[in-house]
Amino acid sequence: MCRHLAYLGPAVPLASLVLEPPHALYKQSWAPADMRGGGSVNGDGFGLGWYVDGAPVRYRRSVPIWADESLPGLAGSIRSAAVLAAVRNGTVGQPLTETAVAPFVRDQWLFSHNGLITGWPGSVSKLAETLPVSELLTLDAPMDSALLWALVQDRLYSGAPAAEAVASVVREVAAAAPGSRLNLLLTDGEQIIATTWTHALWFRRTADSVAVSSEPWQSDGWEEIPDQSLLVATKSSLALSPISPQAPLAPRPVELPMEGRE
Repeated sequence: MCRHLAYLGPAVPLASLVLEPPHALYKQSWAPADMRGGGSVNGDGFGLGWYVDGAPVRYRRSVPIWADESLPGLAGSIRSAAVLAAVRNGTVGQPLTETAVAPFVRDQWLFSHNGLITGWPGSVSKLAETLPVSELLTLDAPMDSALLWALVQDRLYSGAPAAEAVASVVREVAAAAPGSRLNLLLTDGEQIIATTWTHALWFRRTADSVAVSSEPWQSDGWEEIPDQSLLVATKSSLALSPISPQAPLAPRPVELPMEGRE
């Protein structure tokens, strides 16, 4: 399985999120602590997405994150108030190309998927048939994560709120392909939408920031998100709700810990 993170808050160097912490995404690429779906090395590519004047910029490679000699200088020199990053452990039989690496991007949106769709591709062929042919012909790569992104986009651009677009895709794919691992991250630079579905995800809040990560990158302040949950967060708010096949979304605000208040 892959590892990914998202951050909203004061502008910080990308290196302070991805490279420098004791258990940063960089270390998680070869020494992950919680690979529940199997695998041990996330060396099939990496990607960084950040925002400049409200527009996303993306840098991704098909090599392991530790093999890019330009990355430390790049990540140390770029500051952003909104970041989404990932390291990849490719599913057997799916492409190991740069276009298969998160984050995926369209307009202001950045997207990542940690997990897999069981029975790919037959299990979700009926869901794929609901998409316009042009969307299927222009997938970033012939893989499960790219299809998930196409399904989310279809709902977003049909007018669904971002949280419902993501949650509805998780519900429908989980029903069509039981046992799938569907941890999704979506951001537009102002909010983070995240799901947990048969995989771990944690969050950390301060008075002016929020971070979401497959694994905590430092020891203090992190809380694990329950399985089959939806997280909706901004710099100043965070709410959790169960992803239920029957019930509508009803986010429950999460209070900021007292030690984090200004």
